[in-house]
Amino acid sequence: MRKIIFLLFTILAAWQVKAADKVRFVAEAADVVVSGDQVRLVFTVNSQDIKDFRAPSIKGFDVLMGPSRSQQSSIQIINGKRTSNSSTAFTYILLAGSPGTYTIPAASVEVNGEKVFSNAISIKVLPQDQTSGNSGNNGGGSASSSRSQAAGNRISANDLFITATASKTTVHEQEAILLTYKVYTVVNLRQLYGKMPDLKGFHTQEVELPQQKTFTLEHYKGRNYNTTVWSQYVLFPQQTGKLEIPSITFDGVVAQQTVSDDPFDAFFNGGGYVEVKKKITTPKVVINVQPLPAKPAGFSGAVGEFKLASSINATDVKTNDAVTIKLTLSGTGNMKLIGTPEVKFPQDFEIYDPKVTDDYKLTNSGLTGTKTFEYLAIPRHAGNFTIPAVEFTYFDLKSNSYKTLKTEAYNLKVAKGQGNADQVISDFTNKESVKMLGKDIRFIKLGDSSLRPKGDFFFGTVGYYLCYLIPLLLFVVFAVIYRQKALENANVAKVKTKKANKVATRRMKLAGKLLAENKKNEFYDEVLKALWGYISDKLSIPVSQLSKDNIEAELTNYGVQEALIAEFIGVLNECEYARYAPGNENEAMDKVYSASVEVISKMENSIKH
Repeated sequence: MRKIIFLLFTILAAWQVKAADKVRFVAEAADVVVSGDQVRLVFTVNSQDIKDFRAPSIKGFDVLMGPSRSQQSSIQIINGKRTSNSSTAFTYILLAGSPGTYTIPAASVEVNGEKVFSNAISIKVLPQDQTSGNSGNNGGGSASSSRSQAAGNRISANDLFITATASKTTVHEQEAILLTYKVYTVVNLRQLYGKMPDLKGFHTQEVELPQQKTFTLEHYKGRNYNTTVWSQYVLFPQQTGKLEIPSITFDGVVAQQTVSDDPFDAFFNGGGYVEVKKKITTPKVVINVQPLPAKPAGFSGAVGEFKLASSINATDVKTNDAVTIKLTLSGTGNMKLIGTPEVKFPQDFEIYDPKVTDDYKLTNSGLTGTKTFEYLAIPRHAGNFTIPAVEFTYFDLKSNSYKTLKTEAYNLKVAKGQGNADQVISDFTNKESVKMLGKDIRFIKLGDSSLRPKGDFFFGTVGYYLCYLIPLLLFVVFAVIYRQKALENANVAKVKTKKANKVATRRMKLAGKLLAENKKNEFYDEVLKALWGYISDKLSIPVSQLSKDNIEAELTNYGVQEALIAEFIGVLNECEYARYAPGNENEAMDKVYSASVEVISKMENSIKH
């Protein structure tokens, strides 16, 4: 027996070693390159005991070097457990030829007497820029690249822009649209900030994208750009006609190379780069929304492609036992906006509100997944009942027509439950008979009692007159208060002036939260909103008409001292400068926050109305 156990352990250990030593042979290279660029092709196998490496036929590229063989070994000890790794790499340096998409087949190598194959890879070769015969390496800011901004040159609209594209421009009402904002750049883009405006006429859901953006090469209008999808939204139009998606202005920060012959100047001034602010405006998008055909009776509002399934927990039950019917709607479309289907239970059933469970994800075609409706009802009387089929009508986008899905009907047998109070009334034919119970027997009061003529115990008493007087007095008081409030609210400027400090305080509290979360851009935006909004409300001047030039004159008219005016403008300048200035960000944000709170407090005590 011991020999058998030892043998089993030996086999198990050998199997684990074999699993751990599973051979992996991987080929890696860039997905996209430009014609004339160099590309690195590496074949890696997780073993050093190899021989007979055979490279595949490489078409579309010139082999500049390779294969270059290299080996690597490492040992790790974690919690007393020792692990070792070794690998062998075969490296090629290739030169991209004519534009096109090329597939490099699998390579092969012999490991421990076994022949192993790598994966095949595909590389897309883009044409060179039409504006220049050179190509270069990367469009992210290299000075030697034709896709890079030259030192000191102005950043044009062709060097950095954002496109706004809709997957469809002519749709039906409630049909999903994918809106994509894509960045194209040949400059070194460091920061980009912009918010999607509230869209009228659309139900909007943002697609979750990685926070860390990855740029890839793309040939666009005769030029090679570094591109990335910045944001995506799925839109469901809620009304018909021409709906406009307005343009968005993004605030970008570009690191631009400076021209300097002094190496010390380059070292002490950002390594030869300076940050330049750039505003990028996206184009408008117009969506033509067509109305749905004449809606049939029972239309649920669903648009897309769906399936409907139903189930019941039991068809043979007793009185007071719960009956659960589950409807499962699956498919793709405006799942979130679909109404709850109606299940018609028999009249004598006690019915509860359905439980709705969503299990869907956002896709380019809308919401894909399932929506489950659970209906709970309790039969109170014995008998045979029929729960009719449930109909679900939706608009099918593929056929451009309405379709109706139908579940099966359920025949329900309800038996009398034992020890059930409802058995006493189970012979009544309808609910009206049941409702009479409790009215045919009155409570009999025992003990001494006194009799009075009906109605004379309250009429003419003090309480009787107070019932009329008190509501009249309350009406007069409320009328006076309401009129006073209405007069105050009629003066919008006065209301804004009174609430200016409250609004600014609320915004500074939000800025304080953003400061704690170290959200730099959002923090400075909120502080600027608080400062400009406060002055706008106090002076009853729209923000669009305010500037640093006219603030001084307006504040002087309200009796504010010159020193305080200069301090306020200084805080505005410091906030705008600190946003993009290098150095200790936390210290700068703390300083701006404290200065803003202090200057708003001083202004509140100085502005006279």
